[in-house]
Amino acid sequence: MDIVVKGRKTEVPERFRKHVAEKLKLEKIQKLDGKVISLDVEVSKEPNPRQADRCDRVEITLRSRGPVIRAEAAASDPYAALDLAAEKLDARLRKQHDKRFSRRGARRISAAEVPDHVPGAATLNGNGHPVHEEDQDGVPTKKIGSLEVKGEGPLVVREKTHVASPMTLDQALYEMELVGHDFYLFVDSETKEPSVVYRRHAYDYGVIHLSTDPMVAQAQSPAPGGILGG
Repeated sequence: MDIVVKGRKTEVPERFRKHVAEKLKLEKIQKLDGKVISLDVEVSKEPNPRQADRCDRVEITLRSRGPVIRAEAAASDPYAALDLAAEKLDARLRKQHDKRFSRRGARRISAAEVPDHVPGAATLNGNGHPVHEEDQDGVPTKKIGSLEVKGEGPLVVREKTHVASPMTLDQALYEMELVGHDFYLFVDSETKEPSVVYRRHAYDYGVIHLSTDPMVAQAQSPAPGGILGG
């Protein structure tokens, strides 16, 4: 396997190509991912003088039999950008390698060991029936929707809100691979509805589109003119 180095709207000097080969050691990469098919490095330059500190951008794309791994970085010169992108690539390769290793090394556990390995798992009594929380420590629990709340304490749900610009499906796939996640939530630029792309097997991807049921929306909306008492 060779490293393909190409420039987008810029020339790539031979000295930089040699530096890429020295920086991205194929032996090290193949130890972390033995199914690598290709490794592409693209160099581009931003002509805007206001972005002089980030005018050179390097994008590394590694394709294998598993998910595509991308890493990119920008700096004041291509060598610094390559160093930053190579560090990101190495971190993502190690993450994928550790994930595969942990899956292969996992062993089956008995039912008695489940509470020790899985936080929040139900405990069974001698008859094989689940022991409720109030039976274990005297603190009652209640179920709110699909969540169980212990005692009278407040229900805390971690929430995140992101500002999202509408994008195409191709852009969403690119962003998902860029951040190294298995799914990506976005607003479809065509339908203006929330959608999710996710990784399936090998190179396969899936997409879920959400749309509002007009009958439900109409039933939940107040009647024209408000509610009148009488």
